[in-house]
Amino acid sequence: MTAPERPTARAHREITAVLRQCDLAIDATAGNGHDTLFLAKLVGETGTVIAFDVQEQAITSTRERLASANLLDRVTLVHGSHATLSDHAKPATASAVMFNLGYLPGADHAIITQTEETLQALDASLIVLKPGGILTIVCYPGHDGGDKESAAVVAWAENHHAEIFRREDTLRPAPFLVLVRSMDILSTPRRPNVDTPQ
Repeated sequence: MTAPERPTARAHREITAVLRQCDLAIDATAGNGHDTLFLAKLVGETGTVIAFDVQEQAITSTRERLASANLLDRVTLVHGSHATLSDHAKPATASAVMFNLGYLPGADHAIITQTEETLQALDASLIVLKPGGILTIVCYPGHDGGDKESAAVVAWAENHHAEIFRREDTLRPAPFLVLVRSMDILSTPRRPNVDTPQ
């Protein structure tokens, strides 16, 4: 029996079908740099990747991974929130935007992506994606705070003609993929700002 495709693998497969050399790609959650490196390989010498993370440890890890592969020169690392994504890329210029939510593996699991910032970043992604571009979001409902964030992403996705790929045959909530193709969302209004209690 063939094992189900992991959501991260599906995200990579979908992006590989879209992203080309000389394109702009965005890794909204750099983490340990695996997705950033994947994108950097795809965009080639003439392409650009912008990678975000709020944790200095993640930026350092990503920089080291890219340097080891001699690909650091095609990546801009932003030590800051992905909610500022549209401040770093012009509208309709990115071919792919990736999110891998949750916590940084190997670091403090109490430090996780924040729901409201994630929703702001998703809205910003729709601005920077160009026609034919793709947005992938891997959600992790199985950790503290991850269930709330995952539910919020699904609610957001329902307003943006997203595809959701999840497993229903697991005892614990399994990671899942949300995918938005930009031709589906070009005419969709942006989510209104929502104030959340502190």
